[in-house]
Amino acid sequence: MIPSSPEAPAAARRFVSEVLAQHTPNLTESTVDDVRLITSEMVTNAYRYGTEPGDSVLVVIVPAIERVRVEVHDPRRKRPEYKPESVTRARGRGLFILDALAKRWGVDDRPFGKIVWAEVAC
Repeated sequence: MIPSSPEAPAAARRFVSEVLAQHTPNLTESTVDDVRLITSEMVTNAYRYGTEPGDSVLVVIVPAIERVRVEVHDPRRKRPEYKPESVTRARGRGLFILDALAKRWGVDDRPFGKIVWAEVAC
């Protein structure tokens, strides 16, 4: 569980690094970087659009032989949306990053909120 705050993405990246180093030490640095970036983007979206002050997000990392699955649970059912591209806005690229780096990704409902998940091939 990570408190929802501007610091949440950095905390999630540290968590991913620790879990992957402990459970999948043979992953390439490129794969680890992809998982960290995907996690950071999903946690950023959860913080900005899926939580309110005082909420937390749950980050789950499931390493396996063929893939690493990342899940970010938040308390709102509102699904992520693609934003139109803009050269002036520094936001709105998270789902495009998921499309580019994840083997597959999706959104599942849960009783109180949603789970945004992504899988990265190893």
